[in-house]
Amino acid sequence: METIRLSTKGQVVLPKQVREAHQWDAGQELTVIDLPDCVMLKNASTATVSWNDVAGRLAKYRKDKPVTDEEMHEAVLKEAAASYKRSREE
Repeated sequence: METIRLSTKGQVVLPKQVREAHQWDAGQELTVIDLPDCVMLKNASTATVSWNDVAGRLAKYRKDKPVTDEEMHEAVLKEAAASYKRSREE
């Protein structure tokens, strides 16, 4: 694991070994997926993300068990409702 730094323009340089491992060259389009404890980058041409992809990555942050589809769906609905409520209060 390497530490990288965010530039004043909000840019990061991915380590060469990561770029090579994923065969990403200059100009590669990536999809950014913002998760609670991390940011995931995926090749934009194959960036479909299933609940299982997200739940599988979140499982390492939970000590008990992986997140189920139902738990994920409930969390999304809860956050959507909270977001809507906040937007109405503004």
